[in-house]
Amino acid sequence: MTAREILERLVAFPTVSRDSNLALIDWVEDYLASHGVSAHRVYDPTGQKASLFANIGPEVAGGTLLSGHTDVVPVDGQDWASDPWVVTERDGRLYGRGTCDMKGFDALALAAVPLALERDLKRPLQIVLTHDEEVGCIGAPLVIPHVLKTLPKAAAVIVGEPSMMDCVTGHKGGTGFKVHVRGVEIHSSMMHRGVSAVMWAARLIDWGNQENERLWAETPSDLAALFDPPFTTLHTGMIQGGTAHNITAGDCWFDFGYRVVPGEDIEAHMARFRAKVAELEAQMQAIHPDARIEVEGRWPVPGLKPETDGAAETLARSITGDNGRHVVSYGTEAGQFQEAGYSAVVCGPGSIDQAHQPDEYIALDQFARGEAFVRRVVDRLCD
Repeated sequence: MTAREILERLVAFPTVSRDSNLALIDWVEDYLASHGVSAHRVYDPTGQKASLFANIGPEVAGGTLLSGHTDVVPVDGQDWASDPWVVTERDGRLYGRGTCDMKGFDALALAAVPLALERDLKRPLQIVLTHDEEVGCIGAPLVIPHVLKTLPKAAAVIVGEPSMMDCVTGHKGGTGFKVHVRGVEIHSSMMHRGVSAVMWAARLIDWGNQENERLWAETPSDLAALFDPPFTTLHTGMIQGGTAHNITAGDCWFDFGYRVVPGEDIEAHMARFRAKVAELEAQMQAIHPDARIEVEGRWPVPGLKPETDGAAETLARSITGDNGRHVVSYGTEAGQFQEAGYSAVVCGPGSIDQAHQPDEYIALDQFARGEAFVRRVVDRLCD
Protein backbone atom coordinates (compact mmCIF):
# COMPACT_ATOMS: atom_id res chain seq x y z
CA MET A 1 0.00 0.00 0.00
CA THR A 2 1.12 3.54 -0.67
CA ALA A 3 1.35 6.08 2.14
CA ARG A 4 -1.71 7.82 0.67
CA GLU A 5 -3.71 4.59 0.73
CA ILE A 6 -2.70 3.92 4.34
CA LEU A 7 -3.69 7.46 5.31
CA GLU A 8 -7.12 6.91 3.78
CA ARG A 9 -7.59 3.76 5.85
CA LEU A 10 -6.44 5.43 9.08
CA VAL A 11 -8.63 8.51 8.65
CA ALA A 12 -11.66 6.26 8.05
CA PHE A 13 -11.44 5.13 11.69
CA PRO A 14 -13.17 7.86 13.79
CA THR A 15 -10.75 7.53 16.69
CA VAL A 16 -11.95 10.53 18.70
CA SER A 17 -10.34 10.34 22.13
CA ARG A 18 -13.65 9.73 23.90
CA ASP A 19 -14.10 6.51 21.88
CA SER A 20 -12.17 3.27 21.40
CA ASN A 21 -9.27 3.08 18.95
CA LEU A 22 -9.16 -0.73 18.86
CA ALA A 23 -10.54 -1.04 15.32
CA LEU A 24 -7.62 1.03 14.04
CA ILE A 25 -5.14 -0.93 16.16
CA ASP A 26 -6.58 -4.18 14.78
CA TRP A 27 -6.05 -2.93 11.24
CA VAL A 28 -2.48 -1.79 11.90
CA GLU A 29 -1.64 -5.09 13.56
CA ASP A 30 -3.01 -7.00 10.55
CA TYR A 31 -1.08 -4.72 8.19
CA LEU A 32 2.18 -5.37 10.04
CA ALA A 33 1.46 -9.11 10.19
CA SER A 34 0.96 -9.15 6.42
CA HIS A 35 4.61 -8.10 6.21
CA GLY A 36 5.73 -10.63 8.78
CA VAL A 37 6.15 -8.06 11.55
CA SER A 38 4.92 -8.85 15.05
CA ALA A 39 3.28 -6.07 17.04
CA HIS A 40 2.87 -5.61 20.76
CA ARG A 41 -0.15 -4.02 22.41
CA VAL A 42 -0.47 -2.12 25.66
CA TYR A 43 -4.05 -1.53 26.80
CA ASP A 44 -5.42 1.28 28.90
CA PRO A 45 -7.10 0.38 32.22
CA THR A 46 -10.52 0.07 30.53
CA GLY A 47 -9.32 -2.35 27.87
CA GLN A 48 -11.11 -0.23 25.25
CA LYS A 49 -7.99 1.53 23.98
CA ALA A 50 -4.50 0.41 23.19
CA SER A 51 -1.10 1.58 22.04
CA LEU A 52 1.01 -0.53 19.69
CA PHE A 53 4.72 -0.91 19.01
CA ALA A 54 6.88 -2.97 16.67
CA ASN A 55 10.50 -3.56 15.66
CA ILE A 56 11.51 -3.91 12.01
CA GLY A 57 14.99 -5.24 11.32
CA PRO A 58 17.70 -6.58 13.60
CA GLU A 59 17.06 -6.61 17.33
CA VAL A 60 20.02 -4.46 18.27
CA ALA A 61 20.33 -1.12 20.01
CA GLY A 62 20.89 2.15 18.19
CA GLY A 63 17.89 2.24 15.84
CA THR A 64 15.40 5.00 15.13
CA LEU A 65 11.92 5.08 16.64
CA LEU A 66 9.08 6.84 14.82
CA SER A 67 6.22 7.79 17.13
CA GLY A 68 2.73 9.09 16.52
CA HIS A 69 -0.67 9.06 18.19
CA THR A 70 -3.83 7.45 16.84
CA ASP A 71 -6.50 9.59 18.51
CA VAL A 72 -8.02 12.73 17.05
CA VAL A 73 -10.14 15.60 18.36
CA PRO A 74 -13.91 15.72 17.78
CA VAL A 75 -15.61 17.22 14.75
CA ASP A 76 -18.80 18.05 16.66
CA GLY A 77 -20.15 21.49 15.78
CA GLN A 78 -17.51 22.11 13.10
CA ASP A 79 -18.55 23.12 9.59
CA TRP A 80 -16.74 20.79 7.18
CA ALA A 81 -16.91 21.13 3.41
CA SER A 82 -16.44 17.36 3.03
CA ASP A 83 -16.77 14.21 5.11
CA PRO A 84 -14.11 14.48 7.86
CA TRP A 85 -13.68 10.70 7.88
CA VAL A 86 -12.89 10.48 4.17
CA VAL A 87 -9.63 11.81 2.74
CA THR A 88 -10.59 14.32 0.08
CA GLU A 89 -8.09 16.00 -2.26
CA ARG A 90 -8.68 19.62 -3.20
CA ASP A 91 -6.26 22.29 -4.42
CA GLY A 92 -3.11 20.36 -3.52
CA ARG A 93 -4.34 19.41 -0.07
CA LEU A 94 -5.61 16.25 1.61
CA TYR A 95 -8.57 17.08 3.82
CA GLY A 96 -9.83 14.92 6.68
CA ARG A 97 -9.71 14.70 10.46
CA GLY A 98 -6.23 13.65 11.48
CA THR A 99 -4.56 14.14 8.10
CA CYS A 100 -2.31 16.71 9.74
CA ASP A 101 -2.52 15.79 13.44
CA MET A 102 -1.25 13.19 13.08
CA LYS A 103 -2.35 10.24 11.02
CA GLY A 104 -0.35 11.67 8.13
CA PHE A 105 2.89 10.84 9.93
CA ASP A 106 1.48 7.53 11.16
CA ALA A 107 0.79 6.56 7.55
CA LEU A 108 4.31 7.52 6.47
CA ALA A 109 5.82 5.43 9.28
CA LEU A 110 3.73 2.39 8.34
CA ALA A 111 4.47 2.83 4.63
CA ALA A 112 8.18 2.57 5.48
CA VAL A 113 7.78 -0.99 6.81
CA PRO A 114 8.03 -2.87 3.48
CA LEU A 115 10.81 -0.51 2.38
CA ALA A 116 12.78 -1.29 5.54
CA LEU A 117 12.22 -5.03 5.09
CA GLU A 118 13.73 -4.86 1.61
CA ARG A 119 16.87 -3.17 2.83
CA ASP A 120 19.92 -4.50 4.63
CA LEU A 121 19.25 -2.74 7.91
CA LYS A 122 22.13 -2.64 10.35
CA ARG A 123 19.94 -1.09 13.03
CA PRO A 124 16.17 -1.37 13.46
CA LEU A 125 13.29 0.86 12.55
CA GLN A 126 10.84 0.98 15.46
CA ILE A 127 7.27 2.27 15.41
CA VAL A 128 5.13 3.35 18.36
CA LEU A 129 1.49 4.39 17.96
CA THR A 130 -0.23 5.67 21.09
CA HIS A 131 -3.75 6.40 22.33
CA ASP A 132 -5.17 9.42 24.18
CA GLU A 133 -2.50 11.97 23.31
CA GLU A 134 -5.13 14.63 22.69
CA VAL A 135 -6.54 14.40 26.22
CA GLY A 136 -3.28 14.73 28.12
CA CYS A 137 -0.61 12.49 26.56
CA ILE A 138 -1.98 9.61 28.61
CA GLY A 139 -1.00 6.68 26.39
CA ALA A 140 2.74 7.27 26.03
CA PRO A 141 3.66 6.81 29.72
CA LEU A 142 1.84 3.48 29.66
CA VAL A 143 3.56 2.11 26.57
CA ILE A 144 7.11 3.51 26.88
CA PRO A 145 8.15 1.21 29.77
CA HIS A 146 7.01 -1.80 27.73
CA VAL A 147 8.98 -0.60 24.71
CA LEU A 148 12.11 -0.24 26.84
CA LYS A 149 11.59 -3.68 28.36
CA THR A 150 10.77 -5.46 25.09
CA LEU A 151 12.86 -3.81 22.38
CA PRO A 152 16.53 -2.79 22.11
CA LYS A 153 16.77 0.88 22.95
CA ALA A 154 16.65 3.24 19.99
CA ALA A 155 19.28 5.95 19.66
CA ALA A 156 16.77 8.52 18.40
CA VAL A 157 13.05 9.13 18.69
CA ILE A 158 11.27 11.19 16.05
CA VAL A 159 7.82 12.36 17.17
CA GLY A 160 6.08 13.36 13.97
CA GLU A 161 3.77 16.11 15.18
CA PRO A 162 3.19 18.73 12.47
CA SER A 163 6.22 21.05 12.42
CA MET A 164 6.46 21.83 8.69
CA MET A 165 9.44 19.44 8.76
CA ASP A 166 11.36 21.86 10.98
CA CYS A 167 13.43 20.30 13.74
CA VAL A 168 11.71 21.25 17.02
CA THR A 169 14.04 20.64 19.93
CA GLY A 170 12.03 22.13 22.78
CA HIS A 171 8.43 22.48 23.90
CA LYS A 172 6.58 23.43 27.04
CA GLY A 173 5.29 20.86 29.47
CA GLY A 174 1.82 20.86 30.89
CA THR A 175 -0.30 19.93 33.82
CA GLY A 176 -3.58 21.01 35.26
CA PHE A 177 -6.48 20.44 37.56
CA LYS A 178 -10.20 19.82 37.47
CA VAL A 179 -11.64 22.00 40.21
CA HIS A 180 -15.00 21.61 41.93
CA VAL A 181 -15.93 24.42 44.28
CA ARG A 182 -18.76 23.38 46.63
CA GLY A 183 -20.67 26.33 48.04
CA VAL A 184 -23.70 26.70 50.28
CA GLU A 185 -26.99 27.76 48.69
CA ILE A 186 -29.11 30.54 50.15
CA HIS A 187 -31.27 33.34 48.78
CA SER A 188 -28.92 35.86 47.24
CA SER A 189 -30.43 38.68 49.31
CA MET A 190 -28.77 36.97 52.29
CA MET A 191 -25.60 35.99 50.46
CA HIS A 192 -23.41 36.77 53.46
CA ARG A 193 -24.81 33.66 55.16
CA GLY A 194 -24.15 31.40 52.20
CA VAL A 195 -21.12 30.65 50.06
CA SER A 196 -21.33 31.26 46.32
CA ALA A 197 -19.27 28.59 44.56
CA VAL A 198 -19.16 30.75 41.43
CA MET A 199 -17.86 33.85 43.19
CA TRP A 200 -15.22 31.93 45.14
CA ALA A 201 -14.18 30.11 41.99
CA ALA A 202 -13.73 33.53 40.42
CA ARG A 203 -11.24 34.40 43.17
CA LEU A 204 -9.16 31.35 42.35
CA ILE A 205 -9.32 32.05 38.62
CA ASP A 206 -8.31 35.66 39.20
CA TRP A 207 -5.34 34.39 41.22
CA GLY A 208 -4.34 32.69 37.96
CA ASN A 209 -4.45 36.08 36.23
CA GLN A 210 -2.22 37.51 38.94
CA GLU A 211 0.22 34.62 38.55
CA ASN A 212 0.42 35.29 34.80
CA GLU A 213 1.23 38.93 35.51
CA ARG A 214 3.89 37.93 38.05
CA LEU A 215 5.53 35.45 35.69
CA TRP A 216 5.38 37.92 32.79
CA ALA A 217 7.24 40.52 34.88
CA GLU A 218 10.15 38.18 35.65
CA THR A 219 13.26 38.17 33.46
CA PRO A 220 13.05 35.01 31.38
CA SER A 221 15.82 32.45 31.34
CA ASP A 222 17.75 31.98 28.09
CA LEU A 223 15.62 28.91 27.32
CA ALA A 224 12.33 30.57 28.25
CA ALA A 225 13.18 33.53 26.01
CA LEU A 226 12.93 31.23 22.99
CA PHE A 227 9.22 30.64 23.59
CA ASP A 228 6.20 32.72 22.72
CA PRO A 229 5.16 33.73 25.35
CA PRO A 230 8.49 33.47 27.21
CA PHE A 231 7.05 32.27 30.50
CA THR A 232 4.89 29.57 32.09
CA THR A 233 1.18 30.34 31.62
CA LEU A 234 -1.99 29.53 33.58
CA HIS A 235 -5.35 29.27 31.86
CA THR A 236 -9.00 28.46 32.50
CA GLY A 237 -10.89 27.52 29.36
CA MET A 238 -14.14 26.06 30.71
CA ILE A 239 -16.41 26.93 33.64
CA GLN A 240 -19.95 26.07 34.67
CA GLY A 241 -22.05 26.36 37.80
CA GLY A 242 -25.02 27.80 39.64
CA THR A 243 -28.75 27.25 39.25
CA ALA A 244 -30.42 30.68 39.28
CA HIS A 245 -29.56 34.37 39.47
CA ASN A 246 -31.05 34.74 42.96
CA ILE A 247 -29.44 31.70 44.62
CA THR A 248 -25.85 31.59 45.82
CA ALA A 249 -24.27 28.91 43.63
CA GLY A 250 -23.98 25.51 45.25
CA ASP A 251 -21.44 24.21 42.75
CA CYS A 252 -18.93 25.49 40.24
CA TRP A 253 -16.65 23.42 38.03
CA PHE A 254 -13.73 24.69 36.00
CA ASP A 255 -10.42 23.56 34.60
CA PHE A 256 -7.07 25.10 35.47
CA GLY A 257 -4.15 24.40 33.16
CA TYR A 258 -0.43 25.12 33.12
CA ARG A 259 1.97 25.28 30.18
CA VAL A 260 5.37 25.11 31.80
CA VAL A 261 8.72 26.18 30.35
CA PRO A 262 11.02 23.11 30.24
CA GLY A 263 13.47 23.05 33.09
CA GLU A 264 11.09 24.71 35.51
CA ASP A 265 9.75 22.69 38.44
CA ILE A 266 6.18 21.67 37.60
CA GLU A 267 5.68 20.46 41.16
CA ALA A 268 6.59 23.92 42.50
CA HIS A 269 3.89 25.52 40.34
CA MET A 270 1.36 22.92 41.49
CA ALA A 271 2.32 23.51 45.13
CA ARG A 272 1.62 27.25 44.79
CA PHE A 273 -1.80 26.46 43.36
CA ARG A 274 -2.65 24.00 46.13
CA ALA A 275 -1.55 26.52 48.75
CA LYS A 276 -3.93 29.09 47.28
CA VAL A 277 -6.72 26.51 47.25
CA ALA A 278 -6.12 25.78 50.94
CA GLU A 279 -6.14 29.51 51.76
CA LEU A 280 -9.44 30.16 49.98
CA GLU A 281 -11.06 27.00 51.34
CA ALA A 282 -10.27 28.08 54.89
CA GLN A 283 -11.90 31.45 54.24
CA MET A 284 -15.01 29.73 52.80
CA GLN A 285 -15.29 27.38 55.75
CA ALA A 286 -15.08 30.32 58.14
CA ILE A 287 -18.44 31.33 56.65
CA HIS A 288 -19.90 27.81 56.54
CA PRO A 289 -18.15 24.53 57.42
CA ASP A 290 -19.76 22.63 54.55
CA ALA A 291 -18.01 24.70 51.87
CA ARG A 292 -14.92 23.21 50.27
CA ILE A 293 -12.77 23.04 47.14
CA GLU A 294 -12.06 19.66 45.56
CA VAL A 295 -9.10 19.36 43.20
CA GLU A 296 -8.33 16.48 40.84
CA GLY A 297 -4.87 16.63 39.31
CA ARG A 298 -4.16 15.68 35.72
CA TRP A 299 -1.20 13.63 34.56
CA PRO A 300 1.71 16.06 34.18
CA VAL A 301 3.31 16.17 30.73
CA PRO A 302 7.04 16.98 30.83
CA GLY A 303 8.52 19.57 28.54
CA LEU A 304 11.10 18.77 25.87
CA LYS A 305 14.51 20.25 26.63
CA PRO A 306 17.02 21.03 23.86
CA GLU A 307 19.81 18.44 24.05
CA THR A 308 23.52 19.01 23.65
CA ASP A 309 24.64 16.96 20.63
CA GLY A 310 21.46 14.90 20.86
CA ALA A 311 21.27 11.93 18.48
CA ALA A 312 17.69 12.69 17.47
CA GLU A 313 18.40 16.31 16.67
CA THR A 314 21.58 15.40 14.79
CA LEU A 315 19.69 12.84 12.69
CA ALA A 316 16.76 15.12 11.89
CA ARG A 317 18.97 18.07 11.00
CA SER A 318 21.25 15.99 8.81
CA ILE A 319 18.23 14.85 6.76
CA THR A 320 16.21 18.07 6.61
CA GLY A 321 19.11 20.51 6.45
CA ASP A 322 17.33 22.63 9.05
CA ASN A 323 19.73 24.38 11.39
CA GLY A 324 17.30 26.83 12.96
CA ARG A 325 16.32 26.96 16.64
CA HIS A 326 12.70 25.93 16.92
CA VAL A 327 10.64 25.60 20.08
CA VAL A 328 6.86 25.46 20.49
CA SER A 329 4.47 26.25 23.32
CA TYR A 330 2.26 23.18 22.85
CA GLY A 331 3.14 19.81 24.36
CA THR A 332 3.92 16.47 22.73
CA GLU A 333 4.95 12.97 23.70
CA ALA A 334 8.58 13.82 22.89
CA GLY A 335 9.10 15.11 26.42
CA GLN A 336 7.87 11.79 27.79
CA PHE A 337 10.31 9.81 25.65
CA GLN A 338 13.11 12.16 26.72
CA GLU A 339 12.14 11.75 30.38
CA ALA A 340 12.42 7.98 29.90
CA GLY A 341 16.01 8.36 28.70
CA TYR A 342 15.62 8.64 24.93
CA SER A 343 17.07 11.33 22.72
CA ALA A 344 13.97 12.91 21.17
CA VAL A 345 12.95 15.58 18.70
CA VAL A 346 9.71 16.72 17.05
CA CYS A 347 9.75 16.68 13.24
CA GLY A 348 6.76 15.99 11.05
CA PRO A 349 4.82 17.19 8.00
CA GLY A 350 2.06 19.76 8.05
CA SER A 351 1.32 22.88 10.06
CA ILE A 352 0.03 22.94 13.63
CA ASP A 353 -2.20 25.80 12.46
CA GLN A 354 -4.37 23.20 10.71
CA ALA A 355 -4.67 20.90 13.72
CA HIS A 356 -8.10 20.64 15.36
CA GLN A 357 -9.67 22.92 12.74
CA PRO A 358 -12.71 22.26 10.54
CA ASP A 359 -11.45 21.18 7.11
CA GLU A 360 -8.16 20.03 8.63
CA TYR A 361 -5.67 19.26 5.89
CA ILE A 362 -2.12 18.36 5.05
CA ALA A 363 -0.58 19.86 1.92
CA LEU A 364 0.54 17.32 -0.66
CA ASP A 365 4.01 18.83 -0.81
CA GLN A 366 4.36 18.45 2.98
CA PHE A 367 3.20 14.84 2.77
CA ALA A 368 5.80 14.24 0.07
CA ARG A 369 8.52 15.88 2.18
CA GLY A 370 7.55 13.69 5.10
CA GLU A 371 7.72 10.58 2.94
CA ALA A 372 11.19 11.53 1.67
CA PHE A 373 12.31 12.14 5.25
CA VAL A 374 11.19 8.71 6.43
CA ARG A 375 12.85 7.05 3.45
CA ARG A 376 16.14 8.74 4.35
CA VAL A 377 15.74 7.57 7.94
CA VAL A 378 15.63 4.03 6.56
CA ASP A 379 18.70 4.77 4.43
CA ARG A 380 20.63 5.84 7.56
CA LEU A 381 19.73 2.59 9.30
CA CYS A 382 21.60 0.74 6.57
CA ASP A 383 24.87 2.56 7.32
